[in-house]
Amino acid sequence: MDDEDTFKILIATDIHLGYLEKDPVRGNDTFVTFNEILDHAQKNEVDFVLLGGDLFHDNKPSRKTLHSCLESLRKYCMGDRPIQFEILSDQAVNFHYSKFPWVNYQDGNLNISIPVFSIHGNHDDPTGADALCALDILSCAGLLNHFGRSASVEKIDISPILLRKGRTKIALYGLGAIPDERLYRMFVNKQVTMLRPKEDEDSWFNLFVIHQNRSKHGATNYIPEQFLDDFINLVVWGHEHECKIAPYQNEQQRFYVSQPGSSVVTSLSPGEAVKKHIGLLHVKGKKMKMQKIALETVRTFHMEDIVLADHPDLFNPDNPKVTQAIQAFCMEKVELMLDNAERQRLGNPRQPEKPLIRLRVDYAGGFEPFNVHRFSQKYMDRVANPKDIIYFFRHREQKVKNDNDLNFGKLVSRPTAEGMTLRVEDLVKQYFQTAEKKVQLSLLTERGMGEAVQEFVDKEEKDAIEELVKFQLEKTQRFLKERRTDAEEEKIDEEVRKFRESRKENTEEEDEEVREAMTRARAHRSEDPVLVAASSDEELMDTGMRDTGDSDDGLPATVRRGRGWARGRARGARGQNSTARGSSRRGRGKKNFIFFVLQLLTFFFL
Repeated sequence: MDDEDTFKILIATDIHLGYLEKDPVRGNDTFVTFNEILDHAQKNEVDFVLLGGDLFHDNKPSRKTLHSCLESLRKYCMGDRPIQFEILSDQAVNFHYSKFPWVNYQDGNLNISIPVFSIHGNHDDPTGADALCALDILSCAGLLNHFGRSASVEKIDISPILLRKGRTKIALYGLGAIPDERLYRMFVNKQVTMLRPKEDEDSWFNLFVIHQNRSKHGATNYIPEQFLDDFINLVVWGHEHECKIAPYQNEQQRFYVSQPGSSVVTSLSPGEAVKKHIGLLHVKGKKMKMQKIALETVRTFHMEDIVLADHPDLFNPDNPKVTQAIQAFCMEKVELMLDNAERQRLGNPRQPEKPLIRLRVDYAGGFEPFNVHRFSQKYMDRVANPKDIIYFFRHREQKVKNDNDLNFGKLVSRPTAEGMTLRVEDLVKQYFQTAEKKVQLSLLTERGMGEAVQEFVDKEEKDAIEELVKFQLEKTQRFLKERRTDAEEEKIDEEVRKFRESRKENTEEEDEEVREAMTRARAHRSEDPVLVAASSDEELMDTGMRDTGDSDDGLPATVRRGRGWARGRARGARGQNSTARGSSRRGRGKKNFIFFVLQLLTFFFL
C-alpha cells in the first residue's frame, strides 16, 4: 500500500527523443510518447522519475528536439507538490561534474514537483573538449539530475545517491554508457567498485541503473550479469530495446533485473515488435513491486517471417510465374497484418493511425525477389514505412573458419549479415593480423591504433590519429634517450620492439596514452577557429545524414556527424529492397572507409 514509507518511482529507458524528427509521418512519435510517460508520472504522483539512458537519439540534438524536451519537463515536472523524500549522501560527490552540485528540487530558485534522475546512454554520451552532453544542458537548466558519470579509464568508483522516505532507504547507483570492451576489461581487472553506506549497510534497498549490452555480441562486447555485485537488489538495464520489464532473478547473484526496453521503434527487428511498457516501481523497506504500464501512444509494429521453401505446394522455382505468385502471397500477408493493426487501434484512439509493417521473406532455394518499389506504392497511404515493408534475405548456415585464415580484403567486400555488429577495433586488429610483414606496426600497438581510428570514425576527431602518432613518437624518443641507445639501426629497432611489447602488456598505461592523445586532439580542435565555427552550426551536414534505424536488428551504417550510425541510400538492384541493400552497402561502406584509412596510415607512418 502507498504510505509514508513507500517510494513510488517511474522507470523508463531509451526514449530516443528526436528519432526521425524530419519524417512527415513518424517525426513527432518520440515527443508524444515522452509526454505520455511524464503524464503517467504526474497522475501516479511518483516520488521521482528514473531514466536509464538514451533520452536523446543524437549526440547533438536539434533545436526542435531540445525545445520539445524542455517544454515537456517544464510542463509536467514543475509545480507546488512537495517532495516526500530526502537525500542523505554528499551531493557534491554525486553530482561533482555539475556547476550546481545539488539535486534540483533543493534549489531555492526552482519549484520542482517531480525530480528526474538520469544516466547518459551511448547515443547522448559526453563528448568534445569539455566532455559535455545534452543531459548537462538539462541539468544546468535545473530540469534534470544527471548522475553516473565516470571519465576515468583506470578505476571507477560508483558512489550511490542515498535516499530516505520514512523508514525506507534506497541507495541509487548509476553508471552511464562506457564502451563495452573497456568496461568488461575493467570488471575483469577488479577496477570497478560499488561503494556502500558505512552505517547499517544491510538496511538499504540497492538500486543500480546501467546502460550497456546485456546480450552477448562478442567475446567482450557485453557485460555479464555475474560481474555485478550480489548485494544489489534490483538492476534497471538500459540500452536493450526489447521490453522485458518484469523483474527476472539472476539465480547466481540473486538480484533481480528489469529491462524496460525502448519507448519507440528504432529498428524493424523482432525485439522491437514486443509491446512497449514503462514501470511503476514500489519500494518499501527491502521489498519491491513492479507495476507494468502499457504505452498507448506508441505506433504499432507488426512483423512476420515467410520461408518460401516451406511452401512447396504453393511455389515452384521452375514455374515462370512463381514471382507473381510470391507477390500475391505477400500482399495477402500484409493485408492480414493491416487488419490486425486496425482492430488493435480501434480500442485505443491515442494510437497513431498508420502502423509499422515488416514482412521478412527468405527466398533461399532458387527463388527470385520481386520489385519492392512497385509493391510499396500500393501502401503509401496506409503504413508509416512503405519503403521498408518487404525485406528479402537468404538464410545461410555459417561455416566454421580458421581465424588464422582471415583475409581483410575479402572481409570488407562481404555484405553485412543481419544482426552483425561492426567494431572498428576488431577490424583494425584483423587488418594488421593479415597484413604483410612490411606494413606491420613497429611503433604503435594495434589496440591503440584501433581506439584512435574509432574516435576518428565515430566522433570525427580529425586529429586523433595524428596526435596519437605524435604522442607515441615523443614517448619512444624519451625512452631511447633514457636508455642511451647506440645510433645503430639494428639496436634502435630492437629497443623500439621491446618498448612496444612492454606497452602491449600494460593495458592501463596504454589506455592512459590513448586518453591523453584524445585530449590533445580535442584541445587542438577547440583552438582552431574554423573548426569551432563549423561545430557551432547545428545544421551543418544535416541534410541526408540522419539514421533511419530501419535496418533489421539494428544493422550499422556509414559514418555520420556525432555518435551512432548514419542514414544511407542505395539504389536497389533488380528485385531487391532498397533499404535492405542499403543496409548491406552502408556496412560495407564503413568497412571500406576504415580499410582506406588504414592503408593511408601504413603508407605515411610505417
